Amino acid sequence: MKKFKFLCCFILTLCMLTATSQENTNVEMATGFYAEGKIYVVISVIGLIFAGIIFYLFKAERKIKKLEDEIKNK
Repeated sequence: MKKFKFLCCFILTLCMLTATSQENTNVEMATGFYAEGKIYVVISVIGLIFAGIIFYLFKAERKIKKLEDEIKNK
């Protein structure tokens, strides 16, 4: 259990370090997207895909729950 906690803390620390180290970099592609206004399209598409995945998971969970209830009642 101690190894698991250590591993989680280590991974979290690495994630925080990489997130803070990227603040000073300037990505050419992102700058172009901002300048042309396409960044909103990219964010919208990613949001729609994410919402679709969430919707699918909720719908699948309902179906699984319904099947589990039918099996319990038999």
